Amino acid sequence: MTRPTGNTRLKAARLAAGYRSQQDLVDALASRGVTVGIRQVRRWESDNPPLPYPDVRQALTEILGQDIEQLGFTPTAGTGSDLPAAASALPPLNRGPVRTPNAIQPSSAGTDYLSVTRAHRRLYWTVAPATLHPAVSAHAALGEALLPSTAGLTRRAVAAALAESWLLAGRIEFFDLREPARAQETWVRALQAAGGADDALLGSAVLAHMAFVPGWAGDRPAAAERMIAARTYARRSSASAEFLAWLDAVEAECETRCGDTRTALNLIAHGEDVLAAGGEHSSPEWMDWFSPVRLAAFKGNTQLTAGHLPQARETLLRVLDELPADADKQRTVVLGDLAAVEAADGHPATAAEYAVRALELLETHWYATGLERVRGVRRALAQWQHEQCVRDLDDRLYGWGAVVSALAM
Repeated sequence: MTRPTGNTRLKAARLAAGYRSQQDLVDALASRGVTVGIRQVRRWESDNPPLPYPDVRQALTEILGQDIEQLGFTPTAGTGSDLPAAASALPPLNRGPVRTPNAIQPSSAGTDYLSVTRAHRRLYWTVAPATLHPAVSAHAALGEALLPSTAGLTRRAVAAALAESWLLAGRIEFFDLREPARAQETWVRALQAAGGADDALLGSAVLAHMAFVPGWAGDRPAAAERMIAARTYARRSSASAEFLAWLDAVEAECETRCGDTRTALNLIAHGEDVLAAGGEHSSPEWMDWFSPVRLAAFKGNTQLTAGHLPQARETLLRVLDELPADADKQRTVVLGDLAAVEAADGHPATAAEYAVRALELLETHWYATGLERVRGVRRALAQWQHEQCVRDLDDRLYGWGAVVSALAM
């Protein structure tokens, strides 16, 4: 028999909003003048959660950023979505086909839905993000609509694939489009779907991605909190050595962005040891964004930030040589970091050369994170801005096709 998982949607939204315990949620509601006990919160997070009173519903949706249905509650007849009575009394507008519930889905629905999710995962490395993102988001919306019409193992399969789709949508928003606030909201939905699938490893992956948002903003406590949660979920699952090393890499990048390169280098060294030791578990198929060479790319960036220029140059050149052919997005980042090394070491011509190579790749493999690296290099070259090599870089960076993207970030 499948064990009950409770109202995972509410629990996931609570954790994502930073309320680590049920008591934290009680306190947050109290700060808004709503008094409930922890026993009531337990009932809300049970398998059959009672619908909160209207004032409590409003407070919950405000502090958790989700509507009442997304939080796992089912409005009773007459409650609707808390619309004013006059609005709910209006007759429905005739704007298209009548929306009817989906029929109960067959067991093949999980496999069929996952097949498209897998295709999107592979297409991510070659399709322009602005082209792929609408398709991934639409597929996730389909999964949300299908989920209520599934049960048992089929429901878990659809929920897991849905979590992966939302995770990918968030990755595009954060890394490719540089929309961190939007990515944060998307990853909350991914975490809720992972909870519906009772997939702790997928939940760990989502939580670790969520750490990037505060980490890149320099908010170390918030990033650390999400990493603690990610590691907790990883301990509940059969995490591979590669997955555990990736957690070290994510935390290392957050520490680097927050100014603690010593801790970051220690984390990367630990990740290298974990990979060298190996393990009995294999990585999940959806984890296609990490490998030993990508851990080395994290290391090179941290060495650069720490001012260890010879070591950073050696690491990044090795990464550039070992990256697979389909890793052009990552290649733009590595070229940007190599350019930054040369700029910091007083070699403007070499720095500009690497930056131009990155821009050439960005013309066919757009990656906002890569452009962010190039723009950082250009700022570092300010003292040589009248030299021809830097002017050539400016011509490439601020061409008609690139200037809007460059200045919008």
